[in-house]
Amino acid sequence: MIKPKGLKKGDKVAVVSLSSGVLGESFAAHQLEIGKRRLESLGLTPVFMPNTLKGMDSLENHPEWRAEDLKEAFMDSSIKGIICAIGGDDTYRLLPYLMEDEEFIQAVQNSPKIFTGFSDTTINHLMFYRLGMESFYGPNFLSDIAELAEELLPYTKRSLEGYFDGQELTEIPSTEWWYEERTDFFSKSIGTERKRHLEKNGIEILSGKNKTSGRLLGGCLESLYDSLIEARYGDEPDIIEKYKIFPRKEEWSGKILFLETSEERPAPENLRSMLMTLKDYGVFSKVNGVLIGKPQNNVYYEEYKSIYKEVINDETLPVLYNLPFGHAYPRCLLPYGIEVTIDTQNKSVRFNESYFD
Repeated sequence: MIKPKGLKKGDKVAVVSLSSGVLGESFAAHQLEIGKRRLESLGLTPVFMPNTLKGMDSLENHPEWRAEDLKEAFMDSSIKGIICAIGGDDTYRLLPYLMEDEEFIQAVQNSPKIFTGFSDTTINHLMFYRLGMESFYGPNFLSDIAELAEELLPYTKRSLEGYFDGQELTEIPSTEWWYEERTDFFSKSIGTERKRHLEKNGIEILSGKNKTSGRLLGGCLESLYDSLIEARYGDEPDIIEKYKIFPRKEEWSGKILFLETSEERPAPENLRSMLMTLKDYGVFSKVNGVLIGKPQNNVYYEEYKSIYKEVINDETLPVLYNLPFGHAYPRCLLPYGIEVTIDTQNKSVRFNESYFD
């Protein structure tokens, strides 16, 4: 994988709306300002790309504008990192504009940059994986940087600092607390703390007794499922197949698969169906291990755990559950394509190599 360089104080970072255009809506203006100040306090200079703030309707109707912003961010040599505004559900619509643009492809491969986001951003990550560039399944602008509390969540701050040169993470850090999703994002909630709970379960081992290593590959389960099945958009699987975005069965061989579920909190029977689709594709028979993110707000915690064990059904395969990544809070960063080691005895995931060039 082609690796980016770590950020330095004073660097410009682009903010892009590749899925939902909610960051450009008037009701998000206070979050826009909070996030801007937070990036500046980290020593970074935020650059909002030309179409990023045009709002939900405009960006829904013009996926080519979203693609233009991402291309321009890669073409601009002064920009060192790219932060997704938020997720959504249709970023696959950018693929024809990007995967058939040789200028964009050459820019990605010749000038790799830190790229971070999660949820629907899974499709962008898989695109970069196909192009050979490492990217980061991690914090985004609205969900993390624009946190309404007086300060960033301490775990979030450490994750964001991990994008800076010399401050790399060497493992997935454990966390003492987990936090509930907010129900009110309006300006009246500025300064209010998230509800937090003691993390009583910690990382759980669902199967496997040994250490295993492999390269990280995965994302949001719903996004992976929608790539294969006509569930949300009828043309999505065809576009994903055309550009070979979903990794072939043999590409999963030896990988460490990471999975997490979205804020939609799918019912247990839906989780089982999505996992069975991955199983039928052959993913679980090929990977060296599986990392599973905490369900948001701990909803269906025990039900999900049982279904993962039932569907994967391999006592020798190391499977870790309840890790801090994805839609639950707090969230760490996971670098696509780097080698990690799962240690079931110590309940840890160690990064075996630098994720920076």
